[in-house]
Amino acid sequence: MKILLMGNPNVGKSVVFSRLTGVHVIASNYPGTTVEFAEGKMYLKEEGVEVIDVPGVYTLEPISRAEEVACKMLEEGNVIVNVLDSTNLSRSLNLTLQLIKKKIPLVVVLNLWDEAKHTGIKINIEKLQEILRVPCIATCAITGEGFKELVANIPEAKISSYEYEEEEKWHEIGNIVSKVETVTHRHHTFRERMVDASISPSTGIPIALIVLFVTFYIIRFIGEGLIGYVFEPLFENLWAPLMMKLSNLLRGDGLFHNILIGRLAEGGIDFGESFGLLTTGIFVPIGAVLPYVFAFYLILSFLEDSGYLPRLAVLVDNIMHRLGLHGMAIIPMMLGLGCNVPGALSTRIMETKRERFIAATLMAIAVPCMAQIAMVVGLIGKYGAAGLGIVFVTLFVVWIILGVLLNKTMKGESMEIFLEIPPYRIPYMRGLIKKVWMRIVWFIKEAVPWVLVGVFVANILYTFGIIDFLSRYTAPLISGILGLPKEAVGALLLGFFRKDVAVGMLAPLNLNLPQLAIASVVLTMYFPCVATFATMVKELGVVDMLKSALLMIISTLVVGGALNLLIG
Repeated sequence: MKILLMGNPNVGKSVVFSRLTGVHVIASNYPGTTVEFAEGKMYLKEEGVEVIDVPGVYTLEPISRAEEVACKMLEEGNVIVNVLDSTNLSRSLNLTLQLIKKKIPLVVVLNLWDEAKHTGIKINIEKLQEILRVPCIATCAITGEGFKELVANIPEAKISSYEYEEEEKWHEIGNIVSKVETVTHRHHTFRERMVDASISPSTGIPIALIVLFVTFYIIRFIGEGLIGYVFEPLFENLWAPLMMKLSNLLRGDGLFHNILIGRLAEGGIDFGESFGLLTTGIFVPIGAVLPYVFAFYLILSFLEDSGYLPRLAVLVDNIMHRLGLHGMAIIPMMLGLGCNVPGALSTRIMETKRERFIAATLMAIAVPCMAQIAMVVGLIGKYGAAGLGIVFVTLFVVWIILGVLLNKTMKGESMEIFLEIPPYRIPYMRGLIKKVWMRIVWFIKEAVPWVLVGVFVANILYTFGIIDFLSRYTAPLISGILGLPKEAVGALLLGFFRKDVAVGMLAPLNLNLPQLAIASVVLTMYFPCVATFATMVKELGVVDMLKSALLMIISTLVVGGALNLLIG
């Protein structure tokens, strides 16, 4: 038996799914697409059944890739649990009436029941059930109210005998709402005033800046704390001794040793610079990237479930359209500020190949990760706002100009954003934690193998002297166009492996402010780190990744050269 959870976006469907399935959940992509859905198991009368959280849709007449997938999945289900928003019954019933036409056993769930009561909305459940002729249950997913009744009624799902004319659908919805719903007068709450304030540009932009500042502060605090107090001690005290024993068994030399362990530093293994599969290959994704990924997914899930993220997407939608994207592209950009790897992975939310290419390219070129930002601040912070302003204003201008150029030169159009703005809610913590856990597992499964491939390729390039060869022959270019000393070439090439380490390598070179600013901008733009590069190859394909890489190199030389002329 296969149960499909269907409903509009932001009706609490994922929380209903979490309540029904417990911990037995996996995230998947629908075959042949990048559209994600979750599937889990629950027990009905001691029999295990499959539950699928279908992507949120407004209609069965698809206008997006997610809605196309939802319609295909509809053909596979035995029972549909249609989740409605009790605070917006008329909108939700549009999908319900379309599902009734499909003649599939149906149960209707009126979720957010507590919120409806708080807003003065009363719905006559018995009357609605009488009209629709299927079981109707009121639930509050956060508290669990109504879920025992829901589980008991799933086996009672039935094909509705309700009939209506398609051209009269909205008239029918109006009649149903007038018969079952009553609304009493009440004053606007503080939460509703915040809803209005966070969408209006005059107040929404300052609120967004405050939210983003607090978000990045928390992410940096959590990420650096996990690295400094958990992962680095684990790798240094437990993993490093094991690797040294393995190094001794391999006699500390040879190609096989270099591939597995990498180069040994004075006193042992430097996980940031060894570039072995079992040293840097494991440490980068787990010890250096995962803490920031965890912190970012935790905050991102909170912003999603609280209802703020859709408001941010709407707020920036106009700007994003000028770059060939839509408002939801803010998610890859935000994730990229934490770590470019999940940023690249999250470009899957964009509907078209064109949008995914633009989003991934802009993020890789102009969005530095949190670890790199920290190193740049440490390196240039002594010069105050003037020094930092050169770097970050330049990157922002590049992000805008390059996006506009890509939008004008690439064939196709950016999709419109179809997004319902939900009310602010306190997230259901159990569901939030499960969502973070699923995303972390997904990151490990998707990203770590590609990071290992990238580290392996980089190791081979270094072992056979290709890196040294490039370093010698690119020095005139670096010095001539970018105005940097030849000693900076090593740092720029190392940036392919670890950009934060590469920024740190600039410190002993006694560069002046213009040189530091140019080097920091170039390090951000010229190429993604090996982990991001490997992930982008998987997400975009080899051909599009080569196009993106060519754009990175050209834009870096143009911007770096321009900066050298202006401030060098």
